[in-house]
Amino acid sequence: MRTRERTIVTPYLRLAAKEWGDAALPPLIAIHGWLDNAASFDALAPLLAAHFHVVAIDLPGHGRSQHRPAGVRYHFVDYLDDVLATADALGWKKFSLLGHSLGGGIASFVAAAFPERVETLFLIEVAGAVSAPVEKSLEQLRKGIVQSRENAGKELRVFADIEIAVAARRKAGDLSDAAARVLVLRGIRKVEGGWSWSSDPRLMPASPQRFSEDQVLAILAGVQAPTLFVLAEPIAMQIPESLMLARAAQIPKLNLVSLPGNHHLHLEDARPVAAAMLDFLDSSTAPLQTTTTG
Repeated sequence: MRTRERTIVTPYLRLAAKEWGDAALPPLIAIHGWLDNAASFDALAPLLAAHFHVVAIDLPGHGRSQHRPAGVRYHFVDYLDDVLATADALGWKKFSLLGHSLGGGIASFVAAAFPERVETLFLIEVAGAVSAPVEKSLEQLRKGIVQSRENAGKELRVFADIEIAVAARRKAGDLSDAAARVLVLRGIRKVEGGWSWSSDPRLMPASPQRFSEDQVLAILAGVQAPTLFVLAEPIAMQIPESLMLARAAQIPKLNLVSLPGNHHLHLEDARPVAAAMLDFLDSSTAPLQTTTTG
């Protein structure tokens, strides 16, 4: 299945994207994880392309998309606006969402806040935003601002060649060489002296604000779309399993599936993930819309 590159012009930024499937098929926006890019779905999207028109975006500051303007932070909630702006630019009134890691948090919150627009929700490894205890709010506020100030003007590491970058990405994400290479080739740029990440250095500091866990649970309860939540087995994510299962319990129409693999199981071996998604579609009684533009 051939991948098509496209640029999506939103009111705020130009976003790069990868596209699979016929435009007449039900639309699906795929959202990658933190410091990943749209290539995260290179293995999975072709397996869905007979059923969906898949558009995988590079989030702002990631991959080949524009960075946010100077002085603007990468707040989690602003990514929700980016997803809606993408759908608007594509002319999609209704669509399904697929999110991995950070992308799962974004997708689940979009589905909760705008249930009238989301038909089906597919989550891989994460539902909801990263949370923090209320009593840690002051500490989080200070840490986020201090890290942002310390990070100002810093340049990303320069690699002498791409192979060194692949090795670094593999180590950082517990990835196979093949999976790391897929992400690196879309997330690197030529600079003086070698190669550097194309991602915005401002993605690195901690957020100065976090939702409380009670807020996350309250928001997730607003998801109305049929939802498939795929977790790696053994548990690979940083968020505790007990917390993630409690979040899953808040989503009314949710099916939970555990599959062997690591945090990037959809990239390392996409076939079981695709099979779970398509089985979930088959079990759904509500047909997906195929004419959602306009």
